[in-house]
Amino acid sequence: MRRILLTGMSGTGKSSVVEAIGARGRRAIDLDQPGWSIHAEDGAWIWNEQRVWELLGADHDGPLFVSGCAENQRRFYSYFDRVVLLSAPTDLIVERLRTRTNNPYGKYPSELADVLRYVETVEPLIRRGCTHEIDTSVSLDEVVRQVLEIADVEPAV
Repeated sequence: MRRILLTGMSGTGKSSVVEAIGARGRRAIDLDQPGWSIHAEDGAWIWNEQRVWELLGADHDGPLFVSGCAENQRRFYSYFDRVVLLSAPTDLIVERLRTRTNNPYGKYPSELADVLRYVETVEPLIRRGCTHEIDTSVSLDEVVRQVLEIADVEPAV
């Protein structure tokens, strides 16, 4: 079974991509959802390690696609066959955060400033540890096609 991590900054399309992959019949989980991720005592956004270890340790039919971005994600990299960084130009990230309806994060000026700082400081770290990168300024269908190609699986209809 292949395990594919889709990661990147807020506004790059992680949730949309994993949802679209799930809609195509693939096992797909958004780790940025409550229960999968939590705030640590210091306020950091981290994956719920027990749940993620259980998920990655379980047998699954076919590939497993997970999306998310958290301070402790690097601890799990060795359990993934592919780590795919989703990136986008900052002006597109700003527009997506401003107009998105599935998540309020990034709408406050302080949150937007945090995201833009993370693009400068965190994204390069992820880039160094990833196996692939996809610029999500193309259509959602094209991003999904590229992810499935990277995962080496046939597109499900």
